[in-house]
Amino acid sequence: MKKILLLCLPVILLINSCKKEYIIPNRTIIVNLSSGQWVPLNGGRSYTTAINVPELDDYMNERGGVLVYLSFGDRTYEQIPQLYNGDSYSYVTRPGQVVLEVQEYDGLGTVSPPPGMTVKIVLMESDF
Repeated sequence: MKKILLLCLPVILLINSCKKEYIIPNRTIIVNLSSGQWVPLNGGRSYTTAINVPELDDYMNERGGVLVYLSFGDRTYEQIPQLYNGDSYSYVTRPGQVVLEVQEYDGLGTVSPPPGMTVKIVLMESDF
């Protein structure tokens, strides 16, 4: 019986050693935007700005997760899409960039250029 156990032990160890788990941490990018970095669109009905994020490669854009948060100077972050002071903030991603847009909540009126803010972008790995 001891011989069988001794013979099986290397096989059990080999099987257990083949299982590898990789834990890839999320990545957080903090960007400070000034009011002057926003570009008006549609006659002032909306404003947009693009944030370069080299970490957001093709693979991450296709298979990962991207979360975006805004802080308007008080270190309190709100996840977007978000309605803030009557303005609606949203974003889209593409490889290398996160593009923010702001418009009036109903999309009908014009908006002022957004104030300075801090943007927190969280990139999350995902198994596909």
